[in-house]
Amino acid sequence: MHYSHTAQQIITRIGGAENIVSLFHCITRLRFELRDMSLADRAALDNTDGVMGVNISGDQYQLIIGNEVAPLCDAILDQLPHLREAAPAPADDAPRKRRNPVSVVLEGLSGIFSPIIPAIAGAGILKGVLSLLVALNWLDVSNQSYQILAAISDGVFFFMPLVLAFSAGHKFGANPYVAVAMAAALFHPSLTTLFAAGDPIAFFGLPVAPVSYASSVIPILLAVWLLSYVERAVDRVMPGALKTMFVPLLSLVIVTPVTLITIGPLGIWLGNALSGGILWLVANMGILAGVLVGGTLSLMIITGMHYVLVPVMINNISRLGYDPFKILFYVANLGQAGAAFGVFLRSRNKKTRTLALSTSFSASLGITEPAMYGINIRFKRPFACALAGGACGGAFAMAMGVKTYAFALSGLSGIPALVGPTFLWALASLGISFTVAALLTVVVGFEEEAQPDTAAQQAGAPLPLAARDEQIFAPVSGQLLPLDRLSDPVFADEIFGKGIAIVPDSGELRSPVNGRVESVFDTRHALTLRSDSGAEVLIHIGIDTVKLGGAGFTSYIREGEFVEVGQPLIGFDLEALRAQHIDPSVIVIVTNSDEYGDITPVKQGGIGINEACLTLTAPAV
Repeated sequence: MHYSHTAQQIITRIGGAENIVSLFHCITRLRFELRDMSLADRAALDNTDGVMGVNISGDQYQLIIGNEVAPLCDAILDQLPHLREAAPAPADDAPRKRRNPVSVVLEGLSGIFSPIIPAIAGAGILKGVLSLLVALNWLDVSNQSYQILAAISDGVFFFMPLVLAFSAGHKFGANPYVAVAMAAALFHPSLTTLFAAGDPIAFFGLPVAPVSYASSVIPILLAVWLLSYVERAVDRVMPGALKTMFVPLLSLVIVTPVTLITIGPLGIWLGNALSGGILWLVANMGILAGVLVGGTLSLMIITGMHYVLVPVMINNISRLGYDPFKILFYVANLGQAGAAFGVFLRSRNKKTRTLALSTSFSASLGITEPAMYGINIRFKRPFACALAGGACGGAFAMAMGVKTYAFALSGLSGIPALVGPTFLWALASLGISFTVAALLTVVVGFEEEAQPDTAAQQAGAPLPLAARDEQIFAPVSGQLLPLDRLSDPVFADEIFGKGIAIVPDSGELRSPVNGRVESVFDTRHALTLRSDSGAEVLIHIGIDTVKLGGAGFTSYIREGEFVEVGQPLIGFDLEALRAQHIDPSVIVIVTNSDEYGDITPVKQGGIGINEACLTLTAPAV
């Protein structure tokens, strides 16, 4: 992937820099907050190199990228450096609309937990590894090295309110450092001593509940949410010269006591109630719960609804030492991995097999979006098979009472978090989910495009394909122009073959076919392609552009590379061509025109990129 080029494309197609309010990424997705979602060109984003899919969750516009999400996010932020700062509140002139409360909650939880997942996943894996070492008697809990490692693994969970305060401060628009200061007060030795003494506690006559906030989740989320409103209210009435000192002061003095008196105890109660509900569901619905949740969790992940369960699972692990529901995330992910592996086994297309195998591996480690969007959803039936695999694995896991003892990525990388009395049953549930999904995919099958002669492709020989009916898609957007209107007689007289010209309105050339790059001129102003159906296509950018020696042209492909419709091929400086009074027409020629019965333009006038522009009709037999 050409990160800088792709970043520029994304910024343009999502509505421009001014339409982006904030941006961050999770393990596989770019997560945008936009001023106006209607300005984003979803179809163009779907066809952008490196973008596996587009998902809208609440007020969050998500692009599924996969393993290259971090460098691509950095490339976008390099071009929009102001977004590296704390996410700003929407401008006063931003479009206002009524927001669905459920969507707001889901978006908020997603924005808060996504940035901290690497920290808690890493610590969770270490916690599981330590449990395994102790179980094998390779390490003793009284050993000082163990105690240090235990502190490393437990630290982020014990001080979870501090981590969440910083993340929630960014999300809610509160000062994240003030939010951390407020959370830190909950752990101060004077308060913990008061709580431990067991005597009644009061703040100016108001009772303070002696509860422990270690590892808690919901209390600090509610507190920072309140802090964001208090800060803004105080900021509006505070004189400018006093804001720096007195806005944080008053915010802390107001919100922290309210947290200790009401919000904190309420949050603890809510957390325990949600945990109790999950435990009741597992105890009373067991296998049925495994089937329903294990079989639909991937759908919840697509919408972002799974973040609702994250606080509950963390609360269970901190309060009970285990969580009975996290295993369903594992089996759902292994179902996606198994379905992608089934595609690898059944497919006869080399590119599909390569992609399916790599995404199956990443999904098995707990990163499912590449497999879901790149393979399973794309071919439809494998996605249904993945859900079935998750349902079977979930049913077995609930029947055997499988538990998770630490919070980690839900895949093979997080297996140490499953170490405990139900470890073997946990492994069996993962195996069932993967195997069922893979076998169903192989048996049920899926539809895919026919694979060209691979050996001939690899050898660089012409493909042994007879001309077939085919459509050529516009490599640029702009105005269609018949070849006889061109000033160059070689093209106008169709010496090279029949085709069409397009006066472009952008400097980006995309592939008009699925096929192979036969050649790229050294000056990068022209290239030839051979489609999977046998069409030989010459694309020439501009009239007499060879004299530029490649200046202003950037190639994103190489000879022998296989490309798909819409994949970027060459970038060119359109304004520079116009400034030099060079005709910038992009000429698309079918050089083996004599092998076809007819080659006709699809339409006249304006045309969009990736829109059909030529119809190739095979000769009558």
